[in-house]
Parts: sequence; C-alpha cells; structure tokens
Amino acid sequence: MTLRRYLAKRILLTIPILFGVSVLTFSLVKLLPGNAIDYILQFQEATPELRAQLEAQYNLDEPVWVQYLLWLEDALQLNFGESVISDRSVTDAILGRLPHTLMLGFLGFVIALAIGIPTGIVSAVRKGEPADEISRVGALLGIATPNFWLGLMLLLLFSVQLGWFRVIPPADKSVVSPAMLKFMILPAITLGTASAALLMRLTRSSMVEQLNKEYVKMARAKGLTERTVILKHVLRNSLISVVTVAALQIAFLVDGAVVVEQVFSWPGVGRLLINAITQRDFPIIQAVVLMIATTIVLANLAADIIYSWLDPRIRY
Repeated sequence: MTLRRYLAKRILLTIPILFGVSVLTFSLVKLLPGNAIDYILQFQEATPELRAQLEAQYNLDEPVWVQYLLWLEDALQLNFGESVISDRSVTDAILGRLPHTLMLGFLGFVIALAIGIPTGIVSAVRKGEPADEISRVGALLGIATPNFWLGLMLLLLFSVQLGWFRVIPPADKSVVSPAMLKFMILPAITLGTASAALLMRLTRSSMVEQLNKEYVKMARAKGLTERTVILKHVLRNSLISVVTVAALQIAFLVDGAVVVEQVFSWPGVGRLLINAITQRDFPIIQAVVLMIATTIVLANLAADIIYSWLDPRIRY
C-alpha cells in the first residue's frame, strides 16, 4: 500500500470516530443534573412564559435527537452558539483563551521531550549503573506525583518562599509578554513532568531491547563509533513506540491543562471549562469537551502517520 493510500484510509477512519465523539459529548452533557435554564432562572422570577421563551431560544423544547442534529450542524461550522451566562459567542470565548492553552501545552511538551528522551537514552546506555537507577526512581516519582500537588508545591517553594515567580498571572495577559512567559515556567514544568517521566521509561525500555539485537553487534563490528550506533541506528528504531506515547501525551497535555490552569489561575481553555461546569454553561462545556476529544483523535492519527514514515512496513 502506498503512503498516499494509507494516509487516505487512516483519515477516512477518523470520520466515524469523530461522529461517535460528538454523540458522546452531547449525551454526557445532557446527563448532567439540571440545565442552563435552571441556573438562569434562579436569579429572577421564573414565570412559565419566560421558561418557555428560554427553552425555545436554546432548542430545549425539541426532542433530544433534534437538539443533537441542530447542535452538530452548527458545530460543523464551528458555531457553538452563545454562552448562557455571558451571552458571548462560545467560539470567541474559546479563541480568546486558546493561545494561552496552546502555548502552555507546547512548552510543557518541549520540557517533556527535552527531559524524557535524553534521560531515557542515558539510562539505557548505562543500564545497571547509578545514573540508570537515579533516572528510574525519578521517573517513578514523576509518574506517581499528582499534577495539582506538584503545582501547589512549586508555588509554595518558588513563589511564596523564594519569591522568584508571581502567585497570580500579571495584569498584562498577552501570551507573548515577558511577564506571562516567566509566569508560564512553573505551570509548564508541572504539566510536562509526568509526560517526561513516561517518555523516559519508554525510551529506556525500547533502547534496551534494540541494544540486544544483532544489527547493533554488526554495526559495532564494522567499526562505527558508539555515538553513531546509538543515535543513528538504535534511537531511530526505538522511536516507533516512543512516538505512540509522545502523540498521546499531546492530548494528555491539553486534558491535564484543565487541572494545572486551575491551580495557577492560568487564563486558558481549561479554566474556562471549570467555570462553565460550575455555572452549568452547557454550550461552552460541549464545545470544550468536543475540542479535547477531537485533539485526542487527531493525535492518534498523527501517530499513525509518523509510524508509516519511520517504518514503511506498517503501511502493509
């Protein structure tokens, strides 16, 4: 199978998956207790006429399957309606915060790659030595440590005790401002720690397996330097399994940002979702959950594409 046909097949397979994601997203939000109308009417006199008007405005007077089709039609056009609480466009509300979440996720991913893969390489090459043992213990601690606890400890140490970083975001919330970039360091470290630990363990196990294969002995017998053997041959063949986790970690960083953003008061999409859940702002909840789920599906698709580039045998 050619690369083009393989990619076309994988892309077509994502269509029913995304359809299923949309059904689950809509259904799970509908299963939440109460609705947006109840939240609105608790602050004013709930007359039957006003309730009927609001239900018609948000299509709540229609059967559930009709509500889903109307919502899906708008979602395909990236139109998620208006926020129930603020009367602001949901798309505008998300786009206003999305750059902060993307920048935080990108920096967290860079930190995870910069720590996880080099540490995994050193641990595999020095298997059984003190460097390997230290790396493995550090990886276990990184995986076992909850994000919210690590974030709170970093805030306590570097913000409250040492005063190196702010406790709350600066007034200038531009994502490229120096103050925001500095404030982003602690949440990015918090977000990237678990991913770095997981990438380290996977890189180590994959490389240890590859180092025991015959082609490595052959390469060394031909006189290739150890650096060439490790980086050009062993690491490349180990990357297939690492790519799997790395692609999924992109989705994890978007998902994990919900907790991290709340801990650090980061003005991103995750904090928007938390606020929407507490206020029963269903249009925003549906849009953000759909975005996160779609990110996971697309991350898996990206992993499949990278597989086929690293190892053409996978296409067949």
